[in-house]
Amino acid sequence: MPTTPPRGGAAPPGGPRPPPRPPTGRSRARRWGEIALFLGPALLLYAAFVIVPMVLAGYYSLFNWNGLGPLDQFIGFDNYTRAAGDPVFRAAVGHNALIVVLSIVVQLPLALGLALLLNRRLRGRAILRMVLFAPYVLSEVVTAVAWQLILQPSGPVNSLLESVGLDGWAQLWLADRDLVIYSLFIVITWKYLGFGIVLFLAGLQGVPHELLEAATVDGASAWQRTRHVVLPLLGPTIRIWVFLSVIGALQLFDLVWIMTKGGPSNASVTMATFLIDRGFERSQIGYGSAAAVLLFVISFAFALLYQRFVLRRDTEGALTRSVR
Repeated sequence: MPTTPPRGGAAPPGGPRPPPRPPTGRSRARRWGEIALFLGPALLLYAAFVIVPMVLAGYYSLFNWNGLGPLDQFIGFDNYTRAAGDPVFRAAVGHNALIVVLSIVVQLPLALGLALLLNRRLRGRAILRMVLFAPYVLSEVVTAVAWQLILQPSGPVNSLLESVGLDGWAQLWLADRDLVIYSLFIVITWKYLGFGIVLFLAGLQGVPHELLEAATVDGASAWQRTRHVVLPLLGPTIRIWVFLSVIGALQLFDLVWIMTKGGPSNASVTMATFLIDRGFERSQIGYGSAAAVLLFVISFAFALLYQRFVLRRDTEGALTRSVR
């Protein structure tokens, strides 16, 4: 029996919908006005505190300038060649690279193992999570000052070692050239380990229990379930953690500056402390700006390559799912 189409030429239920009307000039202007209203303040702040300082740093790096006089000593790329040949700057790059390697080798398995442990049903699990995450909430200044006092020659660490008969283990933790960078890494691990644990715990919530139950039924052991089910599904979270950890290690400044200022004898200097020391402490604004540009180039190059070759699969999957 034929049906009568609705009045007004509208398509019947279940039939093809009419094409959307093209936006008029007024609606298009309203849409762009809303975009400008919401994004404008954020873009202005980003330009004022990120884009403009970056451009100025690149400009100042081409001059021999102490920050006070006129910009009249143009030297081109001499500050960059000077930094490339500066043994202190090369040592700073090496220290940042060492922190990156130690973060991946030590912090990653430690945070992942604790996250797997805290994901189980344990008594006092919530308290353990809070205790492990609490250092991350503390500011870098509070953490640096507290650990600076703890690692003093007469501080709690050496006093504890001496009280249990381990006098030979007492060290000048922040004054020994061979130990200072590793002492700083212990503090860094203590502070940022909780962030990795919480990130991995969030990733573990996305592992389907059905897969774990199916693997158990098939006779897989706990290690096999972790190796072949949990870790592959946790891959995107691990890759994000590695990205954040490497960027943070490259830009490490607060803890090092407060605890050692890059000492003793530049044994713990990083690229960030180097540029602050040269730029502001020694009034070599041009040279410090060149170091800042090099730090930006290294960080940006890593972020670009990591996004291109490591995170591409994750982002493409997310875009595909959003389109579907």
